Amino acid sequence: MKLKDLTGEKIAMCVSGGLDSKTVTKKFMDLGFDVVCFTADVAQPDESDINDVIVKMAPCGAETFIVDLKEPMADACFEVIKSQAMYDGGYWNSTGIARAVTVKGIVAAMREHGCTVLAHGATGRGNDQMRFERYTNVLAPEMKVYAPWRDADLLEEFPGRLEMVAYLRQHGIEAFPGGEKSYSTDANLAGLSHEAEDLESLKTPCTIVKPTMGVWPAGAPDEAETVEIRFENGLAVSINGDALAPLAAMQLANEIAGRNGVGFKNALENRIIGTKSRGVYESPGMEILAQCLVTVYQATMDRRALALFGQLSKFIADQIYDGRYFDPATTAAKVAIDVFAAHATGTVKVDLYKGNVLFHSLTDCPASLYNEADSSMEASDGLNPVSSQGFAEIQSVEARSLAFAGQIKA
Repeated sequence: MKLKDLTGEKIAMCVSGGLDSKTVTKKFMDLGFDVVCFTADVAQPDESDINDVIVKMAPCGAETFIVDLKEPMADACFEVIKSQAMYDGGYWNSTGIARAVTVKGIVAAMREHGCTVLAHGATGRGNDQMRFERYTNVLAPEMKVYAPWRDADLLEEFPGRLEMVAYLRQHGIEAFPGGEKSYSTDANLAGLSHEAEDLESLKTPCTIVKPTMGVWPAGAPDEAETVEIRFENGLAVSINGDALAPLAAMQLANEIAGRNGVGFKNALENRIIGTKSRGVYESPGMEILAQCLVTVYQATMDRRALALFGQLSKFIADQIYDGRYFDPATTAAKVAIDVFAAHATGTVKVDLYKGNVLFHSLTDCPASLYNEADSSMEASDGLNPVSSQGFAEIQSVEARSLAFAGQIKA
């Protein structure tokens, strides 16, 4: 879509209160368009008060609404953890899953306000443009999508941040080209994604990032902190003995893991559009909850179950990253994950020490397949070592056949 195509439409502009949001919204207003602004509250830790967005956007002339999506975001975090849905480099899909939650929530608000077009500020080079577009298409196929930074006319008028600043200042709107950071950040309850500018160079260390959710491991306490997490059916239900709903559990897990330097990842990921992107990520709560859940999964799944789970996990991770969280294939894969998670009940205790999550104990896990007697190398009432002789002989038939047939090359 072009700007001229928006005549007669009611536009829902997704805003953050930043320079891009202000520029596009003010341009819409100058052209006489009917505009309503929306921002999603997904418990972003870099916002001390989400209502500040309303204050920042007010000079542009359009009304701004906050859509409270903190609880849906927490539920989505738990689904990602249950599926162990990590993307390239161990990235916890924090931005990808947040876009699914955001668009679903904003589309509902759009309908309440009679909006017919969703406009977003994602660039034409990244993943989010595809996510915003596709989620709007599948959740509200009757609505149109306008991407300002794919509109050649708008790009010609605003080729860079300095032009945006100058435009806004002409209208008496305070604007600055950027802060002191030499990278950009996107935040939500699941974590923070840092990328662009200095981080685009592979000669730049990840430690140029100033953590928002905690500290780098070197700055963590010199003493280990012990944490106990209870899981039921693959979901964390209590931390250190306190029963918690998903939102409170995520917030506490972020706090505990963050102060111990847990959850940093540096990744070179494969973008939807085919390019590679370098990112530095903070996901302390996701990391500690997921690592603890892995302990329960390892105890309750047999070898083939773990192999299938791994395939489903990768598939769901790719679907989330690609903006396909609501697709039937994703739904089917999540149902399959639930089969395995139904047995994932147990209490895990870990020690957190300077970025490490160290196993302490697993208890109260009724579906555990682990039997100490069977695993023992000493005399026990478990597996009789003599009975392994027959299995070894059966295995030898195939092995010798391959060797005699000349199929094994030493």
